[in-house]
Amino acid sequence: MKKYVCLICSYEYDPGKGDPAAGIKPGTSFEDLPDDWVCPVCGVGKDQFEPM
Repeated sequence: MKKYVCLICSYEYDPGKGDPAAGIKPGTSFEDLPDDWVCPVCGVGKDQFEPM
């Protein structure tokens, strides 16, 4: 699974870690994140991320 980086703040979404604070379990690919998921650092949507 690929890591994705936020184009605004450079936060890296790592599927191996997920986003526990948002209820996203480890092993969740970026593509499988809910459409309303936002960057935990700056709050932008998935459309502001690109693969690393």
